[in-house]
Parts: sequence; structure tokens; C-alpha cells
Amino acid sequence: MHYASLASGSKGNCHALSHEGRTLLIDVGISFLQIRMRLQALNWRLDQVRGIAITHEHSDHIRAIPMILKRTDWAILATPGTIGVAESGGIKIPEGRMVPLRAGNSTNWDGWTIKPFSVSHDAIDPIAYRIEVPDCNLAVITDLGYVSALVVDYCKGLDILVIESNHDIEMLREGPYDPWLKARIFGRTGHLSNDACAELLKKAVSPKLKHIVLAHLSEQNNEPVLARLASQSALSQNGSDASLHVATQKTPLEICLA
Repeated sequence: MHYASLASGSKGNCHALSHEGRTLLIDVGISFLQIRMRLQALNWRLDQVRGIAITHEHSDHIRAIPMILKRTDWAILATPGTIGVAESGGIKIPEGRMVPLRAGNSTNWDGWTIKPFSVSHDAIDPIAYRIEVPDCNLAVITDLGYVSALVVDYCKGLDILVIESNHDIEMLREGPYDPWLKARIFGRTGHLSNDACAELLKKAVSPKLKHIVLAHLSEQNNEPVLARLASQSALSQNGSDASLHVATQKTPLEICLA
């Protein structure tokens, strides 16, 4: 299994998974051109992409869908709620390209076992993903306001965990955002703080876990060093030797599991 963060942050999100010559994208919140260029920068082939799995309908997660529908034959994996909102906004997805997903229901698709599960976010039907192939278990979990027991369960037995570490609490509290926006981010349907991410790691880390990717960092309310310090403290308490990475908005990040 190969994993790549092509972009991660409030301006656009896109993750890529590759296994046995097939690639699946999770979210496409940057332009199709940028997706192509960033895959090429990692020497990943665009023609090996088979589909895109969408977490929710916010623009920083679906921006490239209209061009993808025009330029590719990739399948679109999403919940009916997310598809419905996208279509109400003018994105018409042909029925033959849809792969409907439901939180809690496992789907076997093109050699992948895809396990979507519910998270708490201010979207219609937000989900995160656990993806399993014979030699690797991976989860991509972003855009959630708090860590439920369900989220912890889906984090168990992973090789790679991509987890939101959106903001530093003090930076957000003292920063320039309007009060309503701060309340949204702090709320139970907002985003995970560095501290909340670290608490999840204390519960979810196992000896099997090899890599942790901190994702969806705020450019205004966080610093990579702060996110890393909070999570590294949690790993040290657990005695974990998992490698810690920070995904960014502009620079692709690649992880290969032998």
C-alpha cells in the first residue's frame, strides 16, 4: 500500500491510496490540474485512478468533481445524502458512475474493502473511511468536532492513520476569527484540536500502527510544530514508535508500506 496526501487544509483536501496498480482518491478539493500535477510529482500514474471517495459536500472536499466527470470515467463513491447535496448545487453525477455508500456498511470495491463510518461535522451526512487491503489497514479521519467511541473503534488495528489536528486551542481563542466562526470550529460539529487529536492517539495507538499523518491543519490557528508536539507527547506516553508526519496544503506527502 502507498498513501499520499496531495493537499490537506481549509483550502482543499485530497488523499490518494495505491495498491496493486490501482489508485483511489479520498476527496478532491483541489483542481483536477493540481491533482494530476501532484500525482505526477510523486510518479503516480493518473490512468491508474479508479475512483474517488467523498467524505462530505463542502467545497474544499469536492471542488474537482465537475472536471473529473468531464475528463475521466472514475467512479464516485459517496453517501446518498452527500450526492444529493452535490446535485442540488448543480453537480450532476451519472447513475452509472455512482457507488452509493452507507455509514456502517462495508463495501467491496475493485479489490478494496471500504468501511465508511459516521463522524460529527456540520454537513448533511459526513463520513470518514477505513480502507482495508490484504497487507494494510488505513483510515482517513478529518472534519469532525469530537472523537466518539465509534471513531476509536475504527482506529484499532491500523497500519496508517490519517487524523485531523486542525487547531491549537489558544491560537484559535485569541485569533482574529469572528465569534460565530470560533464557536463553529470549537463545537461538536466542528474540527479537532491538537489536544483532542492527541487524546485519540492515546486510545487508538497499537504496536501495529506504523505511520500517523496529522491532517487538515489550519493555516491561521495552528503551527505544524504545535500539532506535532501534542501528538508526539501522546505517542511517548504509549511507548509507540510510529512515525509522525504532518500533511500540508501545498506539498505532497508520500508514505510507502513494504
